[in-house]
Amino acid sequence: MNPKVDFFFNKAKQWQEEYEKLRMIALDCGLTEELKWGCPCYTLNKQNIVLIHGFKEYCAFLFFKGALLNDNHGILIQQTENVQSARQIRFVNLREIVELEAVLKAYIYEAIEVEKAGLKVTPKKTEDFAVPAEFQHKLDHIPALKTAFEALTPGRQRGYLFHFSQPKQSKTREARVEKYIPQILDGKGLDD
Repeated sequence: MNPKVDFFFNKAKQWQEEYEKLRMIALDCGLTEELKWGCPCYTLNKQNIVLIHGFKEYCAFLFFKGALLNDNHGILIQQTENVQSARQIRFVNLREIVELEAVLKAYIYEAIEVEKAGLKVTPKKTEDFAVPAEFQHKLDHIPALKTAFEALTPGRQRGYLFHFSQPKQSKTREARVEKYIPQILDGKGLDD
């Protein structure tokens, strides 16, 4: 146990028993306990394996490379369609965790083997992201914008494509594109 992580467990108003049980399960698997992103994170040779976090409706184990695990029990959840690597196992009470303890340890041990083997999740390429029509129109009619966008790193390009495609209404997508044209022309990413 890492004393720096104790504050997370002590400050918890909800899920306290569940967090403690998840902590014991992770530590029983021989992982190192660290505090990352304000949450208990369990690592192997400084590589993230699993994290404990909680929300209003549930608490969870988050497996960083969960997409590579064999989910024989069908319990891994992809939080949103855009999450490429991580997967959660969610709990709403202590009983669920106790009943799944052996399964949870098996998933952790498999995650450790995935890490030891050096396996990596292959992220979607920039080409795999749809270009919203409103942005494509600007790219087609403003050559400097097209050149500037293509000069951005793939991660920055994906960030813009994702951000521009989120709104349901064309008017909102158009407004987002307009807002960020100067930033793209300056060679900056969405959050730069």
